[in-house]
Amino acid sequence: MSQSQEAFVTDEPVHPFEIPTTVAGEGADVNLDLILDVPVTLAMEVGRTRISIRNLLQLNQGSVVELDRAAGEPLDVFVNGTLVAHGEVVVINEKFGIRLTDVISPAERVRKLR
Repeated sequence: MSQSQEAFVTDEPVHPFEIPTTVAGEGADVNLDLILDVPVTLAMEVGRTRISIRNLLQLNQGSVVELDRAAGEPLDVFVNGTLVAHGEVVVINEKFGIRLTDVISPAERVRKLR
């Protein structure tokens, strides 16, 4: 192996979302090229509610379900189930989109993964 492709072996357990400090300590360069093409699921959530199975089975076309969020409140943006931002709905070329209004800091996102 060349110097830039040195193998790293450790007996310490590594959380899948952490980079071991012995590999990349403070100020070390981390090569993200390995993960840049990994697909993730991005989802926007308007709101949630809890209903009984009885009420769920009674839903049909035209039914209205009240959510826990007020009209005009920002939507939540999730990546693989982790909250990463808030935003508002926009329409672009007759398709829905979202304009991010608040992005959770990377440090806060990593903290929530633990």
